[in-house]
Amino acid sequence: MTDTLYTGISLLVTPHPGPQRGRAMRELTVLEDAALLVSGERIRWVGHRADAPGAANERDLGGVAVVPGLVDPHTHAVWAGDRLADFEARVEGVPYETLLARGGGIRSTMRATAAASEEELARLALPRLEALQHSGATTIEVKSGYGLDFDAELRMLQAAYFAETEFVGDVVRTLLVHVPPTEGRAEYVRAVCEELIPEVAEDNLAQAVDVFCEKEAFSVAETRAILEAARVYGLATKLHADQFHAIGGTELACEVGALSVDHLEASGPAQIAALAASSTVATVLPGVTLHLGLPTAPARALVDAGACVAVGTDLNPGSSPVFSSQLALALAVRLCGLTPAEALTACTVNAAAALGLSDRGALVPGARADFLALHSADWRDLAYTLGVSPVRGVYVGGQPVKETPL
Repeated sequence: MTDTLYTGISLLVTPHPGPQRGRAMRELTVLEDAALLVSGERIRWVGHRADAPGAANERDLGGVAVVPGLVDPHTHAVWAGDRLADFEARVEGVPYETLLARGGGIRSTMRATAAASEEELARLALPRLEALQHSGATTIEVKSGYGLDFDAELRMLQAAYFAETEFVGDVVRTLLVHVPPTEGRAEYVRAVCEELIPEVAEDNLAQAVDVFCEKEAFSVAETRAILEAARVYGLATKLHADQFHAIGGTELACEVGALSVDHLEASGPAQIAALAASSTVATVLPGVTLHLGLPTAPARALVDAGACVAVGTDLNPGSSPVFSSQLALALAVRLCGLTPAEALTACTVNAAAALGLSDRGALVPGARADFLALHSADWRDLAYTLGVSPVRGVYVGGQPVKETPL
């Protein structure tokens, strides 16, 4: 195992390890003229360059800022087809219900995805994962959810697995129970619990189960039954909730100890209080606000109340075609009211916690050596820059997967 010492770091900036809550999200460690020693895939030492131990290899990053690799805790990166006609119609004022009646909306994505093979879905997903990675994401969650029928859901998860084998980074797979059938809801929920979840668990196709708990999706009672089945089969739990209506999904997530509850655009004081009192991560998705014009999730109020807040892209064809984790971080500052320090924490250790991961997101000894070298000597460019990537180098397990020449 060869050690590599990374030098030429103007500022090394990292949150503290583990999920950070409330005002602790602002507390960053900032080291000037720093160095980072990597052994295998792990960080062995972090400190000032003058105090650095010797190493077999030394790499000079050129006097730039270094931050942890970003973690994207919420994407739908496996899909087929497009929603361009929907986009054009929506900006012209066509209601979503009309788009659905025309055969558009989410069900058009479901039809195209269900018709695609595992190989085609993987081929489509891989460049999306690479785009997220080039923007700074070193760990990416990928959900199913556009299948409805079980064979299509399984193909989506298999496609995520196939894409991961070609991808130099970590992919966390999640079974998303997304859209209920128009008929036979009770039977569908029963089959999800008794057939789909056991098969996914047995074949290790996903690490978690997510349920969309909304007026037009699954009720609180249906969501509870699905989450209970997931726990029986050893899978972690997550929820989409409060995107349009607060019907009790957030409270359920907190009650059952879900890893995260995501969206939260419709959350109010009761939901904020519940999250502040729980270990469940509140994941906000500013790309949805940008693309659909929805109200922003109350990230500022959540942090002020003491909650643990994460940020994701929600990369998907319908509501958040955001292919950049760095852009999601920057939007969280502009749209959700987070400070740059809070946004960095939300996109690193807190996003990792939303996936049940504790070994990444902070540049400390023992952590995975996932980090970013910026073009700039000031780490705040990560939150400031729009339109071009401020990320010059992406390193996964201490090895470069993207490097722009100095």
